[in-house]
Amino acid sequence: MSIESVLLILRIFLFGVFFIAGVGKLLDLDGAAKAAKEFGTPEELAPSISVSLVFAEVVFAFCFLFTAWSWLGALGGTILLAMFSIGMLIQIRQGNAADCHCFGQIYSEPAGRSGLVRNAVLLLLTGTLLVRGQSGQGPDVADGGQIMQTVLILIVAALAVVAVLYLKRLSAQQTELLKRIDLLEAVSHSGGTAVEREHVSHPEDSLPIGSPFPDFSLAALDGGETGLNDLVTGGRPVFFLFVSPTCEPCQLLLPELEFWKSSFADKLTFVLLSSGTPEQNREKFGSLDVPVLLQKEREIADAVRAKWTPTALLVAPDGRIASHIAAGDAAIRKLVEDFKTNQPSNGTFFVADDDSFYTPPRIGYRVPEFELADVDGRIRTHREVFGRQTVAMFWSPACPFCKSMADSLRDWEKESGPDRPSMIVFSEGNPDENRDLQLESPIVFDPGRTTSSRLGMWGTPSAVIVNENGTIVSETAVGEANIWALLGRRNGRS
Repeated sequence: MSIESVLLILRIFLFGVFFIAGVGKLLDLDGAAKAAKEFGTPEELAPSISVSLVFAEVVFAFCFLFTAWSWLGALGGTILLAMFSIGMLIQIRQGNAADCHCFGQIYSEPAGRSGLVRNAVLLLLTGTLLVRGQSGQGPDVADGGQIMQTVLILIVAALAVVAVLYLKRLSAQQTELLKRIDLLEAVSHSGGTAVEREHVSHPEDSLPIGSPFPDFSLAALDGGETGLNDLVTGGRPVFFLFVSPTCEPCQLLLPELEFWKSSFADKLTFVLLSSGTPEQNREKFGSLDVPVLLQKEREIADAVRAKWTPTALLVAPDGRIASHIAAGDAAIRKLVEDFKTNQPSNGTFFVADDDSFYTPPRIGYRVPEFELADVDGRIRTHREVFGRQTVAMFWSPACPFCKSMADSLRDWEKESGPDRPSMIVFSEGNPDENRDLQLESPIVFDPGRTTSSRLGMWGTPSAVIVNENGTIVSETAVGEANIWALLGRRNGRS
């Protein structure tokens, strides 16, 4: 094969890559804007940046089809790939798991080594065209009057690839819907009766990600007692599945549970948390090669707000909650799928719904640099949070919910011990109002909520946990109950 033919194939390949990337982002501009924000773009600029990126990728793609413009396409493509790679390196260095959204609606993944390798290969290809100069780009994609026909064929081929990949995603969603319909039919034909669910709440009414999972010691179906420490000693996340021997949907999930256990044998520890008598559970779950732990009532389920069966919850190897509640078979399957792309890394393992109603977790992000004055006029900096686990709280003296937990916070501050984190409070109002709180922890003023918003905090009171290295390790806990849950307590008590 001649060098001219190689150059032509190379340019057609680059056309396909950039065209599919641009169209994929065009199909999900909101996702592209979200990815831009995760990579550090100011929120107000993210939408226009994502549109500009789509335009640039499509334009550079078409440049590769024409010898006269191919070198400019290679230059633009090289700049884009270099920018993407630098952004990925920064995110990886900071321990973040920002979604690259590389091919938009068609394919996406967290910034990582595989993305860097792919970019390096593409940079090698665009760089080859760059060094050959404007006169060394190879032959046209077609001769004379056939050029437009060839271009149209290439466009149709690229669009066909986009359509196939997009339809594949739609097919997966349809499969989930059909499974849901089958489940409903199975329950309706099983003679099951409607169950009244009291105090039903949104599935995201979970303990905050990063909260400690309640410690326990429960009777195991095969004998003996099992505690949380017994399950996390293997260094793997634990997949808790809350079930009941009278729950028909739970029964229908069992074949999939056995498949998941086999597929994730070296990555996940599966555990059933059930209620009822040993005889009832042995009849329903005794054949499974999965530990079954029996609650006396629903004490563990209630403690983590698992109001439904079946419900799943992931717990990280350090014993902290690593996902929101997944209530129902479809949500549980999605949690399993999400786990595949959120493997434990750098101590910041978690799985969160992309469609979360609230601010996306800032887990894995470094605490932003700041210099803020406290109530006594002393300048406090981001270095305050280094060296010890810290709870960073957003507060307002005008907030009645903040005042209601002040007494408990003062009692908490008096406790000693290496496990109790330190605290720093980002507040509003004037110094006298904040002094009246009589907290020993530093209270700093955050004009315009600049620092607290970058920590992911919203509403008052809200808080996040920061580890000794200055990395955020929890999602934002909003409200007194969630803040105490983040600290492993109920209403301020151990």
